[in-house]
Amino acid sequence: MTDVVRAEWTKLRTSPATVWAVLAVAVGTAALSALAVTTVRCPCAGDPMTLTLVGVQLGQAVAAVFAAGVIGGEYATGMIGVTFAATPRRPAVLAAKALLVSGLVGGAGAVGVVAAWAAGHAALDTGFAARPVFGSVLYLVLVALLGLGAATLTRSSAAAIGLVLALLYVAPIVIGTVGDPDWKRHLRQWGPADAGLAIQASTGLDSLPIQPWAGLGVLGLWAGAALLAGAVSVSRRDT
Repeated sequence: MTDVVRAEWTKLRTSPATVWAVLAVAVGTAALSALAVTTVRCPCAGDPMTLTLVGVQLGQAVAAVFAAGVIGGEYATGMIGVTFAATPRRPAVLAAKALLVSGLVGGAGAVGVVAAWAAGHAALDTGFAARPVFGSVLYLVLVALLGLGAATLTRSSAAAIGLVLALLYVAPIVIGTVGDPDWKRHLRQWGPADAGLAIQASTGLDSLPIQPWAGLGVLGLWAGAALLAGAVSVSRRDT
């Protein structure tokens, strides 16, 4: 497994896209949050921590696009055949990619989220709360893994990106239009974005459709299911 990780790391570190993607996750997350907190005055109408970490909603898109391209790009160029010829244990390739994507997005996400919190603290005097801050980093990692799994299953960066971004941005809007409050609550409990972002809440926890860690667990189930489906797909289908 060490050799597989080393080979995949060589691909990633020699690709200029990796550097730009990692920077974009960190900068995008921090910049949007900094912009958001400078436009409001306390006392805030909503949850100040959620506002402080709003940049995660931009960083998640970059993380998903990057992760989808990690394997989707190889399918597009045909290099996936070379990869699997060198490493016949195909699930091991996916596991190595998942490990590296988690590390890169986690590191970039940590920088971006901490910078976002620092901006919020300076502008809104937001106190430090470990769960929303660390949970937001985990959220970004899980979104990236969801993108990686979707790209492995669809064998297409474009298809995977479209699917994941629809789940993250379009689905919450559609759910918001549901008239029945009970149905709306249940849908938010199982939507990857609505459930996962509950981890950022610091006030009004009783009114949330799902509790913070349980919500992040739902996103984890989505990511795990995508990776499992991807692993089964690469094991049983021709390249």
